[in-house]
Amino acid sequence: MKTGTKRILVPTDFTKVVDFALQHAMRMAQVMGAEVHVLHLWQDKDDIEVAQRRLDAETARAGQMDAGVPVKGLLREGKVYEGIGAVAEEIGASFIVMGTHGMRGMQFITGSRALRVVSNSKVPFIVVQEKDMGPDGYKNIVVPLDLKEETRRKIGLVADMAAYFKGKAHVIVPKETDEGFKRQLNDNIVFAKKYFGERGVAMEAIVSEAGSGNFVDAVLAYSAKIDADLIAMMNSTEGNIFGVLGVPYEQEIITNKALIPVMMVHMSDNPNEVSGGWSFQ
Repeated sequence: MKTGTKRILVPTDFTKVVDFALQHAMRMAQVMGAEVHVLHLWQDKDDIEVAQRRLDAETARAGQMDAGVPVKGLLREGKVYEGIGAVAEEIGASFIVMGTHGMRGMQFITGSRALRVVSNSKVPFIVVQEKDMGPDGYKNIVVPLDLKEETRRKIGLVADMAAYFKGKAHVIVPKETDEGFKRQLNDNIVFAKKYFGERGVAMEAIVSEAGSGNFVDAVLAYSAKIDADLIAMMNSTEGNIFGVLGVPYEQEIITNKALIPVMMVHMSDNPNEVSGGWSFQ
């Protein structure tokens, strides 16, 4: 489906955390002029009638959050891991906003099958915990950058998001003692500053007190300190959900104690493509 309409997909398992995902999606749709599509995937035909009633109730509840945002329910057969990406492609989704129940709900998006949903999808994911989006939206966005060249590509989508919410990008890099590494990191900061500046997005550069080995903790500590609204991470197509930090840290980032949403951006195969293929301006 290729039209000019922007669509945000929200998978639902009818648990409480979906209410938070819907609140984020509805607020995003409001500022972007998008539709919200609420998806439930069924596997047992005996459950279809009940699932449809619950889906209708969920879409109605979403509509009550903002009557100006079109909300549609989608009931499809399939498994969560394979079905989400397929439906996102079917409707031409711009974002997938998915809820997780903290440590209790990580099975929804981890494991080898779940990793394929995120790492093989060209659609950016925003994973939220049990916390509503604040009144200012995604105002402060933390953008970790390391020495990997491909991590630059996410800033296009960050710039778009910051522009919608009149927000600010906080680019944070690890502290390095090697002069060559320091120059590379500085080049990334200069690149980001120029890119954001050309788009009228405020940016602050932060050199962490921690090196690459403790960069995860530094990112989370800084994000909590400034009460960040979003953390932007790379979504690698090579089986590594976070191109910057590595698979062992995925759970720590997504289930951060400050309940900050995490945006995972597709790592494009095109090395010259900054935004990963998505632009909402």
